[in-house]
Parts: sequence; structure tokens; C-alpha cells
Amino acid sequence: MRKVFQTLALCLMLPLAAMAQDAWNTTYKEISARIVAPTFKDKVFKPSIKPSASAKANQKAINAAILKCSKSGGGKVVIPAGKYQTGAITLRSNVNLVVEKGAELVFAFDRDLYPNVETRWEGLNIINYQPCIYAVDAKNIGLTGEGIINGNGSNERWWYMKGNKRHGYHEGVDEWQGTDKVGNRANLLKMADAGVPTKERVFGKGKGLRPQLVNFVRCENAIIEGVELRDSPFWVIHPLFCKNLTVKGVTIYNEGPNGDGCDPESCEDVLIENCTFHTGDDCIALKSGRNADGLKANVPCKNIIIRNCKMADGHGGVVIGSEISGGVQNVFAEDCEMDSPNLDRVIRIKTNTCRGGINENIYVRNIRVGQCREAVMRINLVYEPKEIAERGHIPTVRNVYVENVTCKKSKYGILLNGLEAKDSKEAQIYNINVKNCKFGGLSDVPVYKTGLVKDIHLDNVTVSADF
Repeated sequence: MRKVFQTLALCLMLPLAAMAQDAWNTTYKEISARIVAPTFKDKVFKPSIKPSASAKANQKAINAAILKCSKSGGGKVVIPAGKYQTGAITLRSNVNLVVEKGAELVFAFDRDLYPNVETRWEGLNIINYQPCIYAVDAKNIGLTGEGIINGNGSNERWWYMKGNKRHGYHEGVDEWQGTDKVGNRANLLKMADAGVPTKERVFGKGKGLRPQLVNFVRCENAIIEGVELRDSPFWVIHPLFCKNLTVKGVTIYNEGPNGDGCDPESCEDVLIENCTFHTGDDCIALKSGRNADGLKANVPCKNIIIRNCKMADGHGGVVIGSEISGGVQNVFAEDCEMDSPNLDRVIRIKTNTCRGGINENIYVRNIRVGQCREAVMRINLVYEPKEIAERGHIPTVRNVYVENVTCKKSKYGILLNGLEAKDSKEAQIYNINVKNCKFGGLSDVPVYKTGLVKDIHLDNVTVSADF
């Protein structure tokens, strides 16, 4: 075995542009200044809940306390120490739901406790199970404390609906989501592609499309801080069409299928900081709608700051996609640590010609990585090439700036999959800048490209490879 050291200084056109530093000095600071966590009145409301009470009784008491608090001008609804079964909870304006240290909310696997509501599921508009903690059109809301939010997912509850045997699926189960070709997931995809109105896309009980753990829809001024979130039926934190959101000091344990940690979708001005992720899928994934629904809404996910997070387990560290038809703009990720044998990619952008969307102005710096299985950065415009949906929506990824990223072991340094000439006359991956990075323990080439790609600038990138 021979270790080869190589320094790349391939400045094909320009070095890492000064505009990257300018963006950190201006745009980043402007976004950070706009993101202000809400404050709440000191008035405390205590729901009449008991560890011995039924989930339905506790659900009724918590929702009643939240409603009373909101109608009284706001304050805090406090969950004291103890373990409480409950059903879906609806947050309302000016309410901070505080789960105190030693408290645990366990969301019972009783599907009657999750009535249908408006949301999105994998980027598609839907009427589906109410997420465990849900808010719609609310302002000034909080989910805070040092307690536990337990989605109660397991191979016997919720997860088996994915259809994977390793997550408990077997023939004859009472609910199954299906695939992209058959079953309820396929039905939703077909409805979206055909333009069926959202009010007619009714799923929920019996359809197998699992609910999120936390879902805020069209909310402004929200904070999720301090809590531990675990065992979600589906995605853990899913803000949708939200503005001014802070996710801070949260710890996530969710090894279930589609167990994404935090997925802001078509959101604006979002801060995710000091969080720890142990997930069965992507740790953080930015989204903006899928296919026809996302293209019609055309609302990008923009002005996102990710900093000081630890990705202890998960398939992707900082991910953009794949549901990004509305595009993604102005993403800043810095000072994060990733080290998981299950980590496939540190930075990943995934999309295809069903999605479209412009994804631009992405800035990453000071990322420390122990190991990843595939690539430190992968940009893929041919994700899910067999997806059944209308094609011809050309996606673009441009103006990506990566600086001071170190990785001790991976297959590739950078992996780029552009569109083929039959799909696009011009390269849609361009102006990709990598500076002052160290990629160690490579088992393949430092940079691997397919399809149309241009303007890749590498400046002082050091690699070491094992052959």
C-alpha cells in the first residue's frame, strides 16, 4: 500500500473570488441580524395532565391550555417533570410550549389522535395525518425546555409503513406507503403531476404516509430550543413557508426511515446552531417543494445559517434537495463537525429535470470531518433518473464556495454529476470554488466529473490517497 500526497492548485479561471469573503462580511451579517428569537409573556399556564392519564385526555388538556394561553395574550404552557402520553398538539400564536427537564411527551400510536391537516409530504401538497406538534399561520411560537419530545416511532409503530423489512414491514401490515410506482405514495405523485387540488389529496389513516414530529406551516417568529427530539415517525423538524426561525441547542435521535433531522422547506431567514444530530437519513436538508407543486409555488428556501452543529450520525451532513423545485439561495454553513461511519457525503446537492430550480450562493467553511463513505462534496443533477414525472425542468447549481474543509477519509474529494448534452445545451453546474481544503485517505480520484460541468476552481487543495 502506498500513500500519495498531491497538492492541487487548479485555478482554471480565477481563484476563490473575493466575493465569497464579501458575502460572509455582508450578506451573512445582514441575515444574522434579521433573525431574532421571539419573546413571550411570563404568564404560565399549567395543563391538567397526569402520567397515568390516557393520551386522549392529556392531548385535550394540553391543547386547551395552549388555546387559553393564546387567547389571553400569550405566555408559557409548561409541561412539568413526568412521562405523559399524548396525541397531536397544535401550537398557537404567542405561546411557548416549555417541556421542562425530566418531562417527556410520548406521542401515542393511536391514529385517531392525528386528524388530517394541511401540510406537505416529501415536497408535495397533501391533507394528511397531523404532525405530532403542529402550527399553521401562527406568529411568535416556541418549543423549548430541557425535556424530551418522543415521536414513539419503532419497527412496531409507524416505521414499518415505509415498506422496509429491516424496519418491521411484512406482508399484511395495516398501512404501507407504497413506492413511487404503486400504492399511496405513487397516488400522491400522480395527483401532484396532474394538478389535482390539494383539498382532494386526502390521505391520513390507512394510507401509510407517516407524520412529521414537528411541522410549522406559514409561521413567523418561531424558536425551537433545548429540547431532545427522538424517534419521529418521519422527518423530525419540518418548517414549511416560515420566516424568522431559530433552531438552537436541539439534540435529535432518530434512526428510523426518512429520519431527516431538520428540513426547512421554502423558508426564509433561518438559523440552525449548536445542534447535535443522530439520524437515519440527512442531518439537515434544505427544500423548496417537489416537481409541479414546487414549481407552481416557486418559493425558494433562502437566507439560511447553519453553524456550530455536530453531525454524529447521518447519511448527509448539509444537504440541499432533492425536493428543491423552488430553488435555494444564500446558504451559509460554518464550524460544524461530522464523524460517522454512516456519513455518505458532507455537502450534497441533489436534484433532477423533474425538479428544476436555481440553487445559488452557497458558502461553506471550517468543517471538520472524520470520514465519509463517498465524497466530501457531491453535486448531482441526475438524482433518481427513473423518476416518473414531467421532465424538461432544467436545474442549476452555481456560485458554490467551499473553504477550509478537512476530511480524513473518503472515496472522492469532489463528485460532480452534470446533465448530459441531450438534456441541456449548457453546463448547469458552474462556478464551483474550493479553497484551502484537505481531503485525506482517498480511495479514488480527487475530482470525478460526469456530464456537463464548467468553471471548477481549486486553490490550495491538498489530497492524500491510499492505493
